Amino acid sequence: MASTPTHHPDLAGLPRFTTQRVEVDEGVFLDVATAGSGTPVVLLHGFPQTRLMWRHVAADLAADHTVIFPDLRGYGASDKPAATGPAVYSKRTMARDVVRLAAALGHDRFALAGHDRGALVAFRAAMDYPEAVSRVALLDVLPTLDMWESLRGTMAAVGFHLYLMAQPPGLPELMIENSAEAFFSFFLDAWTKDPRALPDDVRAAYLDASKAAVPSIVADYRASAGVDVEHESADRKAGRTIAAPLTVLQQDWGALLGYDAEALWRAWAPDLRHRTVACGHFMAEEDPALIASEIRALFTR
Repeated sequence: MASTPTHHPDLAGLPRFTTQRVEVDEGVFLDVATAGSGTPVVLLHGFPQTRLMWRHVAADLAADHTVIFPDLRGYGASDKPAATGPAVYSKRTMARDVVRLAAALGHDRFALAGHDRGALVAFRAAMDYPEAVSRVALLDVLPTLDMWESLRGTMAAVGFHLYLMAQPPGLPELMIENSAEAFFSFFLDAWTKDPRALPDDVRAAYLDASKAAVPSIVADYRASAGVDVEHESADRKAGRTIAAPLTVLQQDWGALLGYDAEALWRAWAPDLRHRTVACGHFMAEEDPALIASEIRALFTR
C-alpha cells in the first residue's frame, strides 16, 4: 500500500503530530495523523466529526504511546469512494481499512479506541481481527444489532437520523444536502452537555467536513441498517465474542430507552469493564482526561 505525506489544517497548532495519506484499498487512501512512540493505539472518530475530536486525548497519550488517528473512509480528508454496493461502507470493510493502515505504519498488533461510528468500526475490527487488536475501548455506542433491537415506540425518536439514513439512495441524501448546516448542527448542539468543549473553530471544521461528505456519511449509516446487521446476526448465531479486554464508556441511555447497556455488552465481551459517565456524547472533548486515563488503564488489564 502506498503512503504519501500530507497537511491537514485541522491539526494546526499541534506541531507534534505528523500527517500522511496511506492507501488501504485499491485507490482508497486514509488521511492519518501520528505522534509519540511506544505501544501503539489507534483512535477512531465518530459522527459528525473527524479525527480532530481526539486532539486532546491524542496529545496526552502520545507521551508514552504511538498514537494513530485517521479520518475514517468517507469522512474528513480521507477518500470517499462511491457506494457502489453495501460492502463499500460496511463496518467490515472499514475495519479492514484500519488493520491495513496500522500494518502499513509498522504495527501488526495494536490497541483500538473508537467513538460513535468509529466505535462500531472498532467493534468489527476486534471481532474480525483478534490477532491484530490487543484491547479495545468503545465510547457511547451499542453494538448495531442491539441498537436496532433497543429502539422502539415513541422513544425511538431519539434515533430519527438512523431511520432517515437507512432509506434507499436518493431521498436521504437530497434532504440532508438541502439542509446540511441545520442537520449537522443539530447533533453538535443536542449531544453535548458542555458547549465549550466544541469551540467555534472546531465546530466549523466539523460542519465543513460533514457538508462535504453527505453521500458517504449516509452510506455509512445505511450499511448499519443492512449489511452490518447481517454480520452481527451471524456473529450472535455462531456465539462469537470479543476476546480482547474491552472498556465501554457510555451515557445512561439505558434509563431512557429501557435496556441494560452493561448486560448487552457483556454478551459480546466476557472481559468487560463498563462505566457510565456524566459528560455528554462528545466525551473525548468534554472530559479528555477521563478518556485518556481509561485508555491507559486498558494496558494494565
